[in-house]
Amino acid sequence: MKELKATREGFGEGLLLAAKQNTAIWALTADLASSTGLLEFSKEYPERFVEVGVAEQNLVTVASGLAATGKIPFATSFAVFSPGRNWEQIRTTICYNNQSVKIIGSHAGLGVGEDGATHQALEDVALMRVLPNMDVIVPCDFIQAKKATIAISKTKKPTYLRLTRQKSQIITKETDKFEIGKAQILRKGQKDTVIIIGCGPLLAEALIAAEELKKEKISCTIINLHTIKPLDEQTILTLAKKTGKIITIEDHQIVGGLGSAISELLSEKLNVKYKMKIMGVENKFGESGTPEELYEKYKLNSKYIKQEVKKILK
Repeated sequence: MKELKATREGFGEGLLLAAKQNTAIWALTADLASSTGLLEFSKEYPERFVEVGVAEQNLVTVASGLAATGKIPFATSFAVFSPGRNWEQIRTTICYNNQSVKIIGSHAGLGVGEDGATHQALEDVALMRVLPNMDVIVPCDFIQAKKATIAISKTKKPTYLRLTRQKSQIITKETDKFEIGKAQILRKGQKDTVIIIGCGPLLAEALIAAEELKKEKISCTIINLHTIKPLDEQTILTLAKKTGKIITIEDHQIVGGLGSAISELLSEKLNVKYKMKIMGVENKFGESGTPEELYEKYKLNSKYIKQEVKKILK
């Protein structure tokens, strides 16, 4: 069985490594240090750790103030609370002033599982990608979350890093290069391939589907679009021109997320005919259940990816 680790764990390890190299890095939380991967940081660097209590608006405004003094603050909470509860403060104190605050939204998506609809952030990517100056990154596994954390610690831009609670498959390698704004090709298909573009741990389901489809002589290219904003337009357009068959998948509402971003790009800049299917949560809230049960209910596992590939080939 492949090793399972959560992306929030990768963030915790990455932040410790980044903080060791740069004393300007601070970490803040709203009463969720353990859940968001900050427990070890709080022990190792107590002088750079801020607990604001259950006050998410204060969380990001304090972080903005720290950034204004030259610090690099990482503000952590559950995604449903940050950016869900404090979007206006993020907009006005961070993005409007272009402060280098890193918003870490953990426990995103249906993968929160039994916590249910109130804690399953399915709208956060849409909320953040609409903001001027904000980068949006959704790592696919533990390793990539660690690399993404280190990478964003070196930028001066406001950034949203979306993390998940559940342990998931590790599908990248320590030797893989991570670059903000540059898509990663996880699997190369043949000439007449279907392109599957996704982000987050759901990409593991796409890889399973592609391997099973290979037995039926159906080829898929799998793209890990970990950076939703800024988009790697060149890679997406180059691949889309070759095949004209694109499927996107995300643990998020189909409105405003990864699929929307790609659809906007293709409708404006792709000068060939194409077919596209956006897989995600379709205008619904989540509910309680295991991640596996919920991905089945909302038709986001490998079984449904295979079905959509076959449909788009007709």
